[in-house]
Amino acid sequence: MPQPPTLARPACAPRRSARAWPATVVLPAQTAAGPAAWAQTTTHTAETAVPEAGIGLALEQQVRQLALAGTQAGAPLGAAGLPRFEIIIGQLDARLRLAPCQHVDPYLPEGTRLWGKGRIGLRCTQGATKWNVYLPVTVKAFGPALVAAGNTAAGSVLTAADLTPAEVDLADDASPAIANAALAVGRALARPLKAGQSLRQSHLKPRQWFAAGDSVTVVAQGAGFSVAGEAQALTNGIEGQPARVRTDGGRVLTGQPVGDRRLELGL
Repeated sequence: MPQPPTLARPACAPRRSARAWPATVVLPAQTAAGPAAWAQTTTHTAETAVPEAGIGLALEQQVRQLALAGTQAGAPLGAAGLPRFEIIIGQLDARLRLAPCQHVDPYLPEGTRLWGKGRIGLRCTQGATKWNVYLPVTVKAFGPALVAAGNTAAGSVLTAADLTPAEVDLADDASPAIANAALAVGRALARPLKAGQSLRQSHLKPRQWFAAGDSVTVVAQGAGFSVAGEAQALTNGIEGQPARVRTDGGRVLTGQPVGDRRLELGL
């Protein structure tokens, strides 16, 4: 009897999958298992080989659950709790020719953050040929944030009338979405905003909290304590950029500018 193929390699003429699966699914925001537990327990025993461009329904559901658990672990917790998630599963490369497998493990690749576009690993652990492939996954996370009420040019100073609350896909951009108007009103735009576009931290021009030569309050915070002292700024204190100061004793410290003539040290 001929043996199943022992190599997964591209074919010259891709074949269509015998069956497609739904492109999207909306999942609830709560799950009892974390990503580590899913990585250990979500396995699938296949009755047949994984199709070239699709996966079985049972394995598909486990991939969705793994993606949801991994997403929740790294999702920002807003005032209303976790966002509403939507998991969109892509397709395997249609050129793949995978050997039949009786046991497929879905797993979260090390260092992967499921927020926006990402991937889930599929590993064959029981079959004539062990293989490992990656399945594209897109995570949408819907929650309240501010959007532009109209087209706003770069350099404009934002007012309350320029912004309106709406539900947005928080994972659509790597820069955090802004939900609190107090963090945006009075700030200048670094780049233009279109009507209805989500306001992100990267849209705002960084603030300068102090200049080189200024006297700066340095705050060191740790578990259950806070220590403050005075120092002289050696560099400008730009929001989001490290700045250096020199203490009266001559020690040079590096920290993050967090307010007017204020530098914070992480311990």
